[in-house]
Amino acid sequence: MSRETTRFEYDGRVLDPRSPDSGAERAFLAGYDPAAFPPVAVTVDLVILTIRHGRLSVLLIRRGAHPYLGRWALPGGFVGERETLDAAARRELVEETGLDAGAHLEQLGSYGDPDRDPRMRVVSVAYLALVADLPDPMAGTDAAEARFWPATDPPGLAFDHDRILATAIDRARAKLEYTSLATTFLGEPFTIADLRRVYEAVWGVSLHPANFRRKVLSVPGLVVPTGQERPTGRGWAELYARGRTIHLYPPIPRPAVP
Repeated sequence: MSRETTRFEYDGRVLDPRSPDSGAERAFLAGYDPAAFPPVAVTVDLVILTIRHGRLSVLLIRRGAHPYLGRWALPGGFVGERETLDAAARRELVEETGLDAGAHLEQLGSYGDPDRDPRMRVVSVAYLALVADLPDPMAGTDAAEARFWPATDPPGLAFDHDRILATAIDRARAKLEYTSLATTFLGEPFTIADLRRVYEAVWGVSLHPANFRRKVLSVPGLVVPTGQERPTGRGWAELYARGRTIHLYPPIPRPAVP
């Protein structure tokens, strides 16, 4: 059975895209006009979560330029012309926190409502970063101020960043049930009580110390004893490091919130 080949004409020549010598691809690209389509910009926005003073906190910046001058927002920026999305997110993370390693960074979702940015059509790819306690931040060149806010009680945010932050908190809470990401919030070594306080801060609930300890130690490879201890004022607590387990089995279920 013969198959009809699609041919097209360019610059007075009939080109067969099956022929390696036809130059069909080069001809198409040479005549392609990107200006024939509406312009769209791409940004990355970062939800950087950490534990500060026992509370789940998010890094926000006060915008130093229009639009939304003076409003708080998630840190982020435009993706470079030759930059991948992950590279742009990692660059923004380094600029805002100074961390190039030791932080968990994952893509959270894409946000592209036509009117989300008053300047032009801007599609944002949001990332979630989980890091251990960070020092007080310093504002970057395009921000008037930077500080940590309670993640569940932020000021009204610019753009659609309230929506992005809410999604990030839900993602973090869910992943603590079945992954080892809670240990990302801690420096090493740490105690089981330190780890319990991370779960309590992220989930927003109080956990029974003995039951939590039993559940953590029942997960093979979640934490590894260092053989060291730390004084607690009422005795000594064993110190642990992160294990190699990524997915928890059995999981540590989040208690139902009344």
